[in-house]
Amino acid sequence: MATIEISPDYGFVIAVAVVSCLLVFFFSAKVTSYRKIAQVPLPFLYADANECKEDHKKFIFNCYQRVHQNTLEGFSTYLVMLLLAGLEYPIASSVMGGVWCVGRYLYYYGYSSGHPGSRQLGAFGHLGWIGLLGLAGKMAYDLIASRP
Repeated sequence: MATIEISPDYGFVIAVAVVSCLLVFFFSAKVTSYRKIAQVPLPFLYADANECKEDHKKFIFNCYQRVHQNTLEGFSTYLVMLLLAGLEYPIASSVMGGVWCVGRYLYYYGYSSGHPGSRQLGAFGHLGWIGLLGLAGKMAYDLIASRP
């Protein structure tokens, strides 16, 4: 049976996880506040295309909403990989998580500018996620390979 010893460096992993959750909360708050400005009523997730042509605020609201939803689509796998890979590789995982966070923020900044193509500013954030996936995969391989 494998035992896991948690390094004090795992605190960095937890700190990055907290920052990640705050980032997702920030995106949610931006959607909520801009929903009021654009007057997009609940339960509608988006304004339709015709509304966006007539009212630029509705288009911007859709940009905020899309950033938030896109982030949520991959957030659970990112967070699981961060917390698992961090058990064995806390510093590398913290750095990868930081790359993801900075990339996500730049993605948000570009997308919410009203020019959705500008979201590519944050495309490098995927490298953080891919790095975490690789570290977690290596950890799984090492555990399986160490079986008697």
